[in-house]
Amino acid sequence: MSEQEVNLKDTVSGVLVIDKPVGMTSHAVVQVVRQGTGIRRAGHTGTLDPRASGVLVVLVGPAVRLSEYVSASDKRYQAIIRLGETTDTYDGDGEVVTRRPVDITTEQIEEALTHFEGTVEQTPPAYSAKRVQGKKAYELAREGEAVELEPKEIDVYHLELLEWDPPEAIIDVFCSSGTYVRSLSNDLGELLGCGGHLVGLRRTKSGEFALRDAIQLRKLEEAFETGDWYKYLIPAAEALADWPSRELTNEEVDLVRHGHRIPVEKAPENPERWIRAISQQGELVALMEYAPEEKEWQPRKVFFS
Repeated sequence: MSEQEVNLKDTVSGVLVIDKPVGMTSHAVVQVVRQGTGIRRAGHTGTLDPRASGVLVVLVGPAVRLSEYVSASDKRYQAIIRLGETTDTYDGDGEVVTRRPVDITTEQIEEALTHFEGTVEQTPPAYSAKRVQGKKAYELAREGEAVELEPKEIDVYHLELLEWDPPEAIIDVFCSSGTYVRSLSNDLGELLGCGGHLVGLRRTKSGEFALRDAIQLRKLEEAFETGDWYKYLIPAAEALADWPSRELTNEEVDLVRHGHRIPVEKAPENPERWIRAISQQGELVALMEYAPEEKEWQPRKVFFS
């Protein structure tokens, strides 16, 4: 490895949007990135089950400090739901619990989906990573213990039936972070009276990033071998592209990097919302909060010093 490559890896920060293949854990994909880049600071922003494929956002270098903000972003999925069968895990990995005939029309499915749109309460699956009595819920469930999880509030912005080929329905799901599509599949089947479970899931969007931004893992691994993987690295600032931003002068960059406030040019429309502070080169310098009394921007999270 050349001295130039070493120096570059010391400063690299950004986002790799990966099209995760079925059969791999999200953690395993992150390990591939760490090994391929030689950068230990890397992490994903929202787990995809091994059975699921699609958009996995991996933050690299100092950009990992954006994780809490990017993880909270909305998600979009294409879900394949098999009606007529329920399983104990709400997906194809579980044991079949019930089987019922399926005599459902397209119109009935579309009408049922409207009941799950909006701000709704959803109970996570017993076979999930939710903590109960200091253990993960799925650990208790596998031990044969009854697991009762509290419902949580989620937002489902849009549900659309894309295809109905009995007994399987393909649904477009646009929802808030923390939504369990497995629970949605089970609940839909229950409402229709025939039962249902999730048999396929593909994440098509996570926050600002969609499949069009993603690179197949195999192709990324080839880029690691050739050493040109940097061309797939997206600037960290784009991970929060829906946030308002402020471009800093070179003098302001130096002030912000040392934790100093900078004056507000114009009072923000939403004083409670943080902004991205970006250098003239497009580099994310900090996340900043408005201090109304002083009419200044206060650095809250600085990414480079």
